Amino acid sequence: MSSREVSLSTRLRRAGVMDTGRAETLLEQIADVAGIRFGDPAVALSYYSDPDKGLLQLLRVCEAARDGGELETLHTLVSTPQGELLAAVLGGSEALGDFLVRHPELLRDFTTLTEDQPVDGVDVRARLVEAVGGDPASPAPVATITGADGVVAMRVAYRRELLRVAAIDLHQRDPLAIMPAVGTALADLAGAALEAGLAIARADEPDHAITRLAIMGMGKCGARELNYVSDVDVIYAAEPAEGVDEHVSLKVATRLAAAAARACDRFAAEPPLWQVDANLRPEGKDGALVRGLASHLAYYERWAQGWEFQALLKARPIAGDMEIGERYVTMLQPLVWSAVEREGFVEAAQAMRKRVEQHVPAREVDRQIKLGPGGLRDVEFTIQLLQLVHGRADESLRTRSTLTALAALRDSGYVGRPEAAAMDRAYRQLRVWEHRLQLRKLSRTHLMPEREEDRRILARASGFVTVEYMDEVWHDVRRRVRAMHLDMFYRPILPVVARLSTGEASLDNAAARDRLKAVGFKDADAALRHIVALTGGVSRSAAIRQQLLPAMIGWFAEGPEPDAGLLAFRQLSEQLGSAQWFLKLLRDSGTAAERLARLLSTSGYVTKALLSSAEQVRWLDSDEALEPRPYDRLWTEADAILRRSDDADQAITAMRGLRRRENARVAAADTLGMINASWAAGAVSDAADVLLEGAMRVAVHLVREEIGEEPPRLLVVAMGRYGGREMSYASDADVQFVFEGGGDHAAAHAQRFASVIRNLLQKVGPQPSLEIDADLRPEGRNGPLARSFDSTVGYYARWSDPWEAQALLRARPCAGDADLRERFVEAVAPVRYPEALKPDALAQMRRLKARMESERLPRGVDPHRHLKLGPGGLSDVEWTVQLLQLQHAHRIEGLRTTETLRALRAAEDAALISFDDALTLREAWILATDLRGAIALRGRKGDSNVLPPDARELKVLAEIMGADDTGPELEDRYIRTARRARAVFERLFFGWDEGIR
Repeated sequence: MSSREVSLSTRLRRAGVMDTGRAETLLEQIADVAGIRFGDPAVALSYYSDPDKGLLQLLRVCEAARDGGELETLHTLVSTPQGELLAAVLGGSEALGDFLVRHPELLRDFTTLTEDQPVDGVDVRARLVEAVGGDPASPAPVATITGADGVVAMRVAYRRELLRVAAIDLHQRDPLAIMPAVGTALADLAGAALEAGLAIARADEPDHAITRLAIMGMGKCGARELNYVSDVDVIYAAEPAEGVDEHVSLKVATRLAAAAARACDRFAAEPPLWQVDANLRPEGKDGALVRGLASHLAYYERWAQGWEFQALLKARPIAGDMEIGERYVTMLQPLVWSAVEREGFVEAAQAMRKRVEQHVPAREVDRQIKLGPGGLRDVEFTIQLLQLVHGRADESLRTRSTLTALAALRDSGYVGRPEAAAMDRAYRQLRVWEHRLQLRKLSRTHLMPEREEDRRILARASGFVTVEYMDEVWHDVRRRVRAMHLDMFYRPILPVVARLSTGEASLDNAAARDRLKAVGFKDADAALRHIVALTGGVSRSAAIRQQLLPAMIGWFAEGPEPDAGLLAFRQLSEQLGSAQWFLKLLRDSGTAAERLARLLSTSGYVTKALLSSAEQVRWLDSDEALEPRPYDRLWTEADAILRRSDDADQAITAMRGLRRRENARVAAADTLGMINASWAAGAVSDAADVLLEGAMRVAVHLVREEIGEEPPRLLVVAMGRYGGREMSYASDADVQFVFEGGGDHAAAHAQRFASVIRNLLQKVGPQPSLEIDADLRPEGRNGPLARSFDSTVGYYARWSDPWEAQALLRARPCAGDADLRERFVEAVAPVRYPEALKPDALAQMRRLKARMESERLPRGVDPHRHLKLGPGGLSDVEWTVQLLQLQHAHRIEGLRTTETLRALRAAEDAALISFDDALTLREAWILATDLRGAIALRGRKGDSNVLPPDARELKVLAEIMGADDTGPELEDRYIRTARRARAVFERLFFGWDEGIR
């Protein structure tokens, strides 16, 4: 083999030829048959998607051109740029190559063809009607070339136009850009074929003039986005000519419709074009092929299912009597755009998409371009559902084409710009692959090829350099389309909006005002003003709010204060201004909008928190984001804050902001029923611990600079409910400060150290303060703020009252020196866990408890409604548990805890209290704690320890707690639970016989 031959073989292989020897033979045969020699065959073959098949087709075309006297035409093409268009067809479509072999005279069409010619916009109807000898100017042309000859003439004319479209399409360097125009051209061509078929049918039907038949294009044909090979979905509608009996008219129309379909899809000398499918008609295969307009209307008004209205979204007259066709569309449009108001419409559409997926054979799922996950149907169903839900109120969405509808959804804010761009490109790419596969043999297929050779041809035809790159894009397109489909198609807002009336969905003033009143807004006029302010104008934000608010009004109304919720939403929206993430989150999230509406109309505490930091709305999209953060995770973040900042004010502000943020997170989760009040109390206490530890770190630096030496080691001990990790959202932090070391001025320096910590936490600033209450320290307010370790231990060992030992049961080191923490716990253990509780100590506890009940209850408050100090309230349960701790914790390790419920469980396990008594106390404590938490979340003025008298407010508390009680039922449940707990308390704490004082 010569070096020149080796060089040609190599170049051919680089041009994509698989069998170079065969290719060289074909090149020689082409030269012999047609005298065509390529200067560089490799360059010429680069325009062929399949160079091997393309060369064979070129040889066959050369032979046909020679036999048909078109060799000169072929020579002209090869020497001009038009030859590239011919090469693109021969290398991309075996079927169209075969067509050229049958009709070599059509090579002349290529001589005037250029790639920059538009594929659509050509009057193909006129060309195909003329091909059968009809008058294109007539509204009802009649063919003069009839029968089998007319069918062949029409089909040749059809494929001649198809050849033009395919040549321009296949030669495109950017096939995605031309894709929509290709679909438009193919749909118009299908309509023209049916028009020509109808002209042939009229020639064979002497009574054709007595009926006015319209052929309605459905699906992709109606939307003007047809494939190269696809069933052409149609519906037939006919009206009689003036003075003609309708029954007779329909008989003639039925014969015309059937004959027009046969002209396109029955076998003849020229192969069929595609299947004409009329199964979308009323009653499907069982229904009449042709109906009158009134019959169509009656069916859709009475019997049609939801999917049939979705199909009508694409309906368009494509052939026959266009005036009847337009009447058909106009008549049914109101039903299409009100279909979503039918019960379960959205859910039925979602279920239908799932059924379609389930019917895809398992072996084809990952290859399905059309029906599989991430395929064309995901795009189309998503867009159609959004159109149908929102289109009744927004007429800009009433368009048939998938991509124009997507653009309208984007422009009106129903779909985000990035998502719309991604979906647009993905849809184009999927359609291009589908087109390229169908073009090869003009066969109906939607499967990505399995064979490596077929995938290589598809990659070249679609503009990909390698098969590997095409595979990457294929998987990425499917993944992104599927994700967007699941996000948009199953939006929870869709069924909510669908259930509204058209006026409500469009926020029509009258309908909106009536709905606002009906669902519970107290001031409908004020609410309407908020809605107008939120939705007025033409901004994208206003457009998104227009689609959100119809659903959110209902969600606000589910809360106790819908008026306050809507006002807060307006304030939040105005605060965020043009922040697109906010509205995008509410529109696209599965939970965020509903959760936000519930929070704003239920919890004043959470509303205030969100208004102070709107970024926290992002949490509402995720259960994980709302879950309270454990101490270790919070401290990692706090430590990073402290390491970054050299400014004390900046550092403590950030730390206080961290606590505010976490309290807001916990409160939101609590209001939404994701956690209970006990969990919330522990999380709030953890946030306080982190803040105190951080404040101590900041204070160390400040005091060191102030005194010029290292301050003494300091320990912060949490007391009371804080020590028990049972804080509420607005609780003070009960603490005491203990120090050790620090030289001659240790006491003074420790006082300063403690004061700096307290001031850092309490001073007015941009973030909420944490009030420090040190009254439970030794000697109370009369004692020093910070006390030395030895002095503290000595005080408790020698001088403390029984109540102080009881208070130590809650003592929990929460910040400061690790060694001091351990030693403090060890040192106070004998005091709070004595070997025996002295009788005088027990007597003092009982006297103190009785005095508290008589003196500390607020005046005018019904004791039975006081959750903390009232009979059977928190205090009764806690003092009972603490008595058991003082009596038995010395010998029972499980009782050595600061937490009430944990200690109660240990007492039960040790048989210090019966199961029934423990259950009674536990239920009372949990219910009172839940009620206090719910009252705090409401964020209203007043004592959170007092059960409100208003039945409606009690119902709100029940909802926050996740209970099904009515207001009176909740009140009754608490009083009964507290009464039982009080009986247990009196028996166990005071030692009274049950029922006797």
